[in-house]
Amino acid sequence: MTLNVYLSGEIHTDWREQIIKGASGMDVTFNSPVTDHAASDDCGVAILGGEDDKYWHDHKGAMVNAIRTRKGIADADVVVVRFGDKYKQWNAAFDAGCASALGKSLIILQPPEHDHALKEVDAAALAVAREPGQVVDILRYVLDGSLPS
Repeated sequence: MTLNVYLSGEIHTDWREQIIKGASGMDVTFNSPVTDHAASDDCGVAILGGEDDKYWHDHKGAMVNAIRTRKGIADADVVVVRFGDKYKQWNAAFDAGCASALGKSLIILQPPEHDHALKEVDAAALAVAREPGQVVDILRYVLDGSLPS
């Protein structure tokens, strides 16, 4: 069995790299949004033309980014959504909702202090992990039934 995993959410830490490295050798492919913050923010105006109003600047970027996000979530077997400490990831919550609506297997990765704020998101998930290594252990278990040693 091959798993296609979409890694959504927080872009300011190396959690994606930890999961990808931990899953080395497993039959897993990974996709994610563009994680270059400046490129993600400015893609709409860089491609479609400038905007004087910041709202429309952001709106164009969000629409262009949504093409990649929708494709990644639609193609995924598993969607991992990371909620980090530094910023509110409203887009991550939206991605989790889209994945849930599409019936995707959803793993939430969050610190315990977010438990109350994310209780509805967590209720839609099949697992709530605290560390990237737990996500790797879930993927390994799904693929071959082995437990962490």
